[in-house]
Amino acid sequence: MIDEALEFRIKTIPFDEDYRPAQATRLTTNFANLARGAKRRENLRKTLKMIDNRFNALAHWDNPEAARYALATRIVSVEIAGLPIFEGKALPIMELLSTQIRDTASGTCLEGITGNSFSSYVRDYDFSILLPRLAASGTGREGSEDFGALHGTLFQRFVQSRSYTEAFAKPPVICLSASTSQTYRRTGNRHPVLGVEYRQDELSRTDRYFAKMGLGARFFMPEGSVAPLAFYVRGDLASDYTPLELIGAIATMETFQKIYRPEIYNANAAAGACFRPSLSHTDYSSTRIDYDREERSHLGLAQGRFAEEHFIKPFQALLEQRPGPCAP
Repeated sequence: MIDEALEFRIKTIPFDEDYRPAQATRLTTNFANLARGAKRRENLRKTLKMIDNRFNALAHWDNPEAARYALATRIVSVEIAGLPIFEGKALPIMELLSTQIRDTASGTCLEGITGNSFSSYVRDYDFSILLPRLAASGTGREGSEDFGALHGTLFQRFVQSRSYTEAFAKPPVICLSASTSQTYRRTGNRHPVLGVEYRQDELSRTDRYFAKMGLGARFFMPEGSVAPLAFYVRGDLASDYTPLELIGAIATMETFQKIYRPEIYNANAAAGACFRPSLSHTDYSSTRIDYDREERSHLGLAQGRFAEEHFIKPFQALLEQRPGPCAP
């Protein structure tokens, strides 16, 4: 049974201009995509500079030259072990990012938010393998009770594990792009760092999936941004995290989204009161950073197959005994 016997192991590696994806690194991570090819170092250098520039633009107080802060990013790889059927082996299951904020004025370093980007083998299985099968068979749909339940259980066990709580002081915040299937409407709520809040007409497939991970969604468009970001959080996003922590997440993930989805996040006009994201939008600027979206899609399918072969099929009987997700 998937319970407290599970052992989660955490490995971290700096994401800097010298970063090279290791063989054990999950290749579907978006940041790994940036670190391959002839322009890998140039890609990484430009990306890191964009992150620092955005951070300093938002953290503008006592920062007259807009150069006070530098953000260091680490890739957090999570492996699962501990059950006898693993035979002493550890299986990679997910990756996140953590940030550290260096204040050059005081010489201090502050821990930022853990989470930010999020990649998962089991999520790739659910969306790339299982969901198409359900659609083809007509026997189920993504909104069913079981879809995403295993992944939600694993994620919540990880966040509650000793490995996580000893490594990170606060619960994770995952920051993704807004869904192109939804319409977002601007509200009157404005946060001093997160910016203006948007709300959607209904929950997206991703929202329902992340709810099984114990995470609720809020949508904010920070000052200087052109589209709202989706923040998935367990607690109170607006009060549980400091301004610098929130700025670190915004600077990191908005930069990645400008590279991944420039049609939305590097558009030449900001979202209006009623906003529907679209990847067919043509009025946007290029970051001049190479990123292969088609490769990302193909690798997602490959990693879903890996999860099925090495996790889902071998341990199906065990997985069917899993308890429900922990209460938030």
